[in-house]
Amino acid sequence: MKRLTLSVLALLAFGVSAAWAQDVRYNFDKDAKFSDYKTYKWVELKGADEPNQLVQDQIKAALDAGLATKGLTKVDSDDADLYIGFQTAVGQEKQFSSYSSGWGGGPGWGGGWYRGGYGYGGMSSTTTTGSTSTIYVGQLGVDMYSVPNKKLVWRGTASKTIDAKAKPDKQQKYLTKAVTKLLKNYPPPVK
Repeated sequence: MKRLTLSVLALLAFGVSAAWAQDVRYNFDKDAKFSDYKTYKWVELKGADEPNQLVQDQIKAALDAGLATKGLTKVDSDDADLYIGFQTAVGQEKQFSSYSSGWGGGPGWGGGWYRGGYGYGGMSSTTTTGSTSTIYVGQLGVDMYSVPNKKLVWRGTASKTIDAKAKPDKQQKYLTKAVTKLLKNYPPPVK
């Protein structure tokens, strides 16, 4: 019974962590010289979904800190090397979680221990428990445009980043973790 309880707890813990595992993707212009980019300026993307002002400030703070570790400096002038904008999307998805517990007997028909093919029967009992929940999925998209070339040079997205129902400290934790993962791929590796 103790083993079963530990197994169930382990499965539940895995399910909860898998539900909030952040997926990060990025793409970039292979011809861009990322070593030339030293400064950036925030810009608004036309037609982009924007979160409320508090979440916008949290996103910018997380990105400012992450970009500083990559050697980029924020400026307010139009002569920045990069224009950076972001957008968000919040939606919902359903998650179904289940687990089974049970016990069983030995072999039944055809699995016996003597030649006639009839064996001893066994009892079995299985209990399956399930639940359905709604998960709010928030995606953050970050675009970097080269100012001199006026073209998109890097785009990254992180899913399961923004939770509209989370408390402010949890929200900041999700954002910081997502930005760290996202900017791990900036600048892109040179081959």
